[in-house]
Amino acid sequence: MNTIESCRRCLYTTAHPLGLTLDEEGICSGCRIHEEKDCLDWQYRWNQLEKFVQPYRSLDGSNYDCIVPVSGANDSHYIVHLVKNRLKLNPLLVTYNKYFNTPLGIRNLANLRIKFNCDILIQNVNPVSVKKITRATLRKFGSMYWHCLAGQTVFPVQTAVRYGVPLIIWGAHQGLEQVGMFSHEHEVQMTRRYRKDHDLMGCEADDLLSIFDTLTEEDIWQYRYPDDADLNKTGVVGLYLGNYVRWDPKAQHEQMIHDYGYRSARFGRTFDSYDFVDCYNYMGLHDLIKLYKHGYSKVTDHACREIRHGRLTRKQALAQVRQHEQAPLRYLDLFCKWLGVTPRGLQFMLDQHRNPRYWTETTPGSWTFHGWSHGEQEHAALPKETDIDFAATDSLECSQDQAYVVIGKGFP
Repeated sequence: MNTIESCRRCLYTTAHPLGLTLDEEGICSGCRIHEEKDCLDWQYRWNQLEKFVQPYRSLDGSNYDCIVPVSGANDSHYIVHLVKNRLKLNPLLVTYNKYFNTPLGIRNLANLRIKFNCDILIQNVNPVSVKKITRATLRKFGSMYWHCLAGQTVFPVQTAVRYGVPLIIWGAHQGLEQVGMFSHEHEVQMTRRYRKDHDLMGCEADDLLSIFDTLTEEDIWQYRYPDDADLNKTGVVGLYLGNYVRWDPKAQHEQMIHDYGYRSARFGRTFDSYDFVDCYNYMGLHDLIKLYKHGYSKVTDHACREIRHGRLTRKQALAQVRQHEQAPLRYLDLFCKWLGVTPRGLQFMLDQHRNPRYWTETTPGSWTFHGWSHGEQEHAALPKETDIDFAATDSLECSQDQAYVVIGKGFP
């Protein structure tokens, strides 16, 4: 087993699932690429973006200028703000119904449509098929979120082909932001290959079909990526705004809260109250599975980002990770009820996907964790409390009952 080494600046290690390297000074590729944010000429890069999108404008107004994938959380408000207000494009918004929707997320999505006055398409896949896929992906590779990732990344491309709108505008590139997979100056675009290898864990929709499972063509066809002939005919291009704008999620969210009424909520498993407020499971069960499989969770991603932006020291970040990463789940009963499983049966399935590199079963059903944060030697010097300035305006329930909003077309 290869030795795991940690970055001397952030908390990432060479075991990062996206791939990460350390230089001779012990600084990771993600931190080095982040340094570009403070040395690139961002006005020049914005000018390059304006030149890039110019040919895609519908001069007679007979079609949309671009496709923009959105949700009731993440950077959606900021992306649409840049596209509509600064680039002056006419976007068609598209969103995938993940079925784990929070009332707060539905409210934010409605607010997005109203404040920016955009048309939107919502993809609702048959819930019976979604549940069958979720059961299959949980068993096969320990993912209850495959259908969300697949739907969110394929529906915009399908829509681009169907409507003949070649330009798709995404936010930031995960591989660039986390591990420095590319430079901003590479101006990398969204590809089928990256989607399969990283977003879908190497498993396309057709790979789910098996004589040993209950999934059929009828269940998976809506997650199938368009073929190359259709992509080439339309000329589909997937552009990342993060290559042209100095990406800072905390600052962006706070601007959107102030200017457009985006709302946020507290989580038990991270200090960041801005991301993923549209989903009961992303910072819950999905985050726990990440800890089981990879030895770290989303709070480590948030902590590394804040270190790089100079808002946390490494010791402060590590203290935050240890405080949050094993916090109990709050909404597990909702998922079990939705999928039709018992908590005990679900836990048995999840335990099959614990990585022995980070977990040891000491007695039947009892596990000891020795993941990334526990490999650090900074125990005694860690600060007890750190002032993390992330504002929460609401709760996920948004004064409603705890329940999945299966279909949410609007908000009062």
